[in-house]
Amino acid sequence: MKKPLQLSLIQEEKQATKWLLGLFYGIFIIYEVIYSYLLSTLPWVIEVVNTTSFFDYLVYLVLIAILPLSFYLMKINKPEHIKYVLFISYTFVNLISEIWLYRNNDVPYSSGNLVEIVIILFSPIFVNKKYFYLIFLGTMLKYLIIGSVLQYNAVIAPLLLVVVLSLIAFIILLRIISYVDTVKNSYDKQIEGIVKGVIATLELKDPYTRGHSERVAEYAMVLATKTGNFDKDELKYFYYACLLHDIGKIHIPDAILTKPGKLTKEEFNIIKMHPLVGAKAVQEVEGISANIDVIRHHHERWDGNGYPDKLKGEETSILARITSIADAFDAMTSSRSYRSALTLEEAYSRIIEGKGSQFDPYLVELFKDVFPEWKKTHERYNNRKEVH
Repeated sequence: MKKPLQLSLIQEEKQATKWLLGLFYGIFIIYEVIYSYLLSTLPWVIEVVNTTSFFDYLVYLVLIAILPLSFYLMKINKPEHIKYVLFISYTFVNLISEIWLYRNNDVPYSSGNLVEIVIILFSPIFVNKKYFYLIFLGTMLKYLIIGSVLQYNAVIAPLLLVVVLSLIAFIILLRIISYVDTVKNSYDKQIEGIVKGVIATLELKDPYTRGHSERVAEYAMVLATKTGNFDKDELKYFYYACLLHDIGKIHIPDAILTKPGKLTKEEFNIIKMHPLVGAKAVQEVEGISANIDVIRHHHERWDGNGYPDKLKGEETSILARITSIADAFDAMTSSRSYRSALTLEEAYSRIIEGKGSQFDPYLVELFKDVFPEWKKTHERYNNRKEVH
């Protein structure tokens, strides 16, 4: 199920793609009508325009075929592929068409089609450097191939035009990206501030957990990065979810949360509700809800004996399993109202012992590699406590 932010981005991509298709096909048709038919009535250009070949019709067929494909991709919410299909298909067929035309007809070279200018200048609207580079390099390559095959110096002019137009488009793209990044960073700082404010409120309820959420988030980030499965944005929103993994404890009465002795069965059942309460609390929060399973499932076990859903093995997400190890490690190395902290070495041994029972075996192996970094994080927070 796609999240609200994903759906919003898909809608924006659809809108930009519709504009591209409208401009591309509209200008292509107008250009073809004017160039191939209206100008043919002028006696001094008859020999130039009267050169329609099989490949010209192939261009038309390809562009017609792209329309139903575009409709299908829109329907399945994958509009991001349309711009690539359109550019690559048109450029390739147009390249073959021009080489065939000017290699087999004694006519002066007339470069390209007006739609190439549209594609280049319109490319920044997608806020995608990869797409821009494809447009620039693909168009340049087309003219270099034509110049090489036909040995025409006439391609120098369109090459220079492509460079100039691409430079303009690239400047516009950089300005749009800069603006988007500024807004995004501002939003991220607001989210982080709100999250840390919530965590501070939770820590007022239970002083023994002070710093717990931040340490768990840092441990988890190191381990998640070690897997190599996540990009920068995915890790960032995972970090926010980790900070809030215990948010459901706000619902737990202080008498139970800070009880110095052993909990009764009823009290422990209340404690076990905090993942469900926390997940419900953030289910509508954009940027956090995408990782809601981190909050709901960080107390599940590899062997299926965890809570609240008794999920087993990979039934929980890898991010939830990462958080489980980080949470257990910090809980063992932190003092609580009912016990003293374990040493780092003892906590390390217990994590290793939990391989295949409480914890994901693969992640435990990675934990061995990142343990030195976890030690540094633990020591840094301890030094901070001593200063205060």
